[in-house]
Amino acid sequence: MSLHTRTDSLPVENAVSSTLTLRAAGRRARYWLIMGVGALLVAVVGTVLAAGGGVGGKPLEADSAAPAGARALVEVLRQQGVTVTTADTLPEARRLADAAADPTVFFFDDGGFLSDDQLSAMSALAPRTVVASPDFRSLQTLTPAVGFGGVSQGTPSRATCTVAAAVKADTLSPGGPTLTVPTDAAELTGCFPAGEKAFALVERATADRTLTLLADGTLFSNERIDKAGNAALALNLLGAGEELIWYLPTIADVPGTGSPSLGELTPGWVTPTLILLVLVTLAAAVWRGRRFGPLVAENLPVTVRASETMEGRARLYARSNARLRALDALRVGAVQRLASQVGLSRLASLDDVIVMVATMVSRSPEDVRAVLVDAVPASDSELVALSDRLQELERATARATTPLPPGRMDS
Repeated sequence: MSLHTRTDSLPVENAVSSTLTLRAAGRRARYWLIMGVGALLVAVVGTVLAAGGGVGGKPLEADSAAPAGARALVEVLRQQGVTVTTADTLPEARRLADAAADPTVFFFDDGGFLSDDQLSAMSALAPRTVVASPDFRSLQTLTPAVGFGGVSQGTPSRATCTVAAAVKADTLSPGGPTLTVPTDAAELTGCFPAGEKAFALVERATADRTLTLLADGTLFSNERIDKAGNAALALNLLGAGEELIWYLPTIADVPGTGSPSLGELTPGWVTPTLILLVLVTLAAAVWRGRRFGPLVAENLPVTVRASETMEGRARLYARSNARLRALDALRVGAVQRLASQVGLSRLASLDDVIVMVATMVSRSPEDVRAVLVDAVPASDSELVALSDRLQELERATARATTPLPPGRMDS
């Protein structure tokens, strides 16, 4: 501790530093160890829950109970005798369609994975195809005459068309995107109007195939399936046949252009684990980088001249602007010498030294304390002035404690 910050009992000689023991280090590190273990457990539990499919899941995923999933609709379809099978690649959807007698395909490509040729192949898999939330590529490939019509507002709109599933549903919940149909497109039928030439559902029926475009696929989600006539529309569109292929494309449908990257081969839990390890490493570095107590003074194996040591320390103090640290070093040495001059032991307290020196030199204890402890230099000139006052105090104490030669009287 710096000498100027301590006013109570202080040993004159330098305090002896002791090396930090392993037990003491363990006690000091106990809090950080507990926090590190707790953070690790939280990260592991979070990673396991995230890997297990948790609350999120993909939109309109058949087995997802999340608000954006479609598990409620799929379960009701199965209860009504419809066989629902899922597919995440086009070859798998084609295999299921070839094995079924009268299939219906539900298609939702949220990631835009399929190319134009793949979209055309998907539309030819089954006699009935329902496309939810078609994107620009899907519209241009499957029905070029259909465009986007903005977002609908207001109250639920009625079917006002001849599509059987829409007539049975009667209404849909308001809001969501719409599709536009030109007036001269005889093969296209728009249902649930939401403005001029804008509809929530568009159907294109030919001799052997029916393609239904649902502008807002969230109508079939767990969160909105029970609103207005959404459920009736979904059950009649998707339950028209005995088998339903629930096809949600994935990255596996994208044609490979080379060897898989390291990121594609890495499991999903690796990234959060690496981030956690980096944070733990940084915390350990900060923890271990702290000083474990004062430095221990050791004798140098060589002899160094006092003047060289003094000049070296002075340059370091001057470079770091550490006036107070330099003054403390001078004060510690001065207190030790003053204690010896006034006849006190090395274990005497600082207050005892101040009182004894003040008595010897006929000064007030406050003045002596200011020189030895309280005064703080604000500039280099004040530091020099305080060092001169220390030297003058030592000289005055030496004169007061030195006996006069025989036959000589103090003037």
